[in-house]
Amino acid sequence: MMPATAMRAAGLPETIAHELLGALRVPRFVDVQAAAQAIAPHVRRTPLLHSAALSARAGGDVWLKLECQQLTGSFKLRGAFNAILALDDAQRARGVVAYSTGNHGQAIAWAASALGVPATIVMPVDAPRNKVQKALDKGARVVHYDRRTESREDIGMRLMAETGAVLVPPGDHPLVLAAQGTVALEAVQDLPADARERLGLFAAPCGGGGLMAGCCLALDTLSPDTRRVAVEPAAFDDTVRSLASGRRETNPSSAASICDALAAVTPAELPYAINGALLSGAVSVTDDEVLAAMRFGLEELRLVLEPGGSVALAALLAGKLSLDGQSAVIVLSGGNVDLPLLRSALG
Repeated sequence: MMPATAMRAAGLPETIAHELLGALRVPRFVDVQAAAQAIAPHVRRTPLLHSAALSARAGGDVWLKLECQQLTGSFKLRGAFNAILALDDAQRARGVVAYSTGNHGQAIAWAASALGVPATIVMPVDAPRNKVQKALDKGARVVHYDRRTESREDIGMRLMAETGAVLVPPGDHPLVLAAQGTVALEAVQDLPADARERLGLFAAPCGGGGLMAGCCLALDTLSPDTRRVAVEPAAFDDTVRSLASGRRETNPSSAASICDALAAVTPAELPYAINGALLSGAVSVTDDEVLAAMRFGLEELRLVLEPGGSVALAALLAGKLSLDGQSAVIVLSGGNVDLPLLRSALG
């Protein structure tokens, strides 16, 4: 009999009607496999680290997928390359437009620079300086906006209309979403056989939901009985609330968190079409719990983590993820943190 999760994946729609972008194809596992092959020459196959300290603390074998050691310091490079590699010559000449709180923007800038494609990145005025500078260093044009009063989607659509560039959003793009699923694909492939057989939990950070959605597609085929848990900042718990209500919920404009990479207004439409069906659940963590996880990363793991990249680790350390003797993969999705914030994590 086909596992229940796989049955749900088989029932995903072929397309969704996106509010701004029209019909979008819902990717499948075959798209994750194709993405892995396409991006392999351009991205790092990041390490999968076993942590004895975390395993003893959590009551099961804990493996950490180190996307904080990706070439741009974030998993976002995977989706950026997959989307831009698929453009034809005419599209590449017109360039790409992306909107981003930081990591997607610098990933698009990196991939576009490597492939000789002009890039314009729409970033909030309060984006971390290091993320803005890295996009600029790769030759991208950066357009700032006020996330409290302006819509990055509207600005992106306007720039696309003005320039003829191709829009590459961080979540609502089938090729981006499929490539983010290669995080789970690699992790499952790299697990020792016994840990793979006992893989009870896969947890990853969640903003718009693209990383978790792509990983759900991979896990549905490779490890269908594994629980899939998205982790969000407490102030931006839209996926937690959306799973409870059955519809996409919105965060208040006053919401604030140190997790800038996960400050989504609402779940992205394409990822939610998958996550709403395939996620096992979602939990949230406080900023204090995130700071504790960042400190643990430095002191115990010798890893530099940004706030948004450490939320799944924070949930594990705070006792919000149960292992019950099984193994777990925890994704550390990014390491692009400003030094003043890193100092505050150290207390």
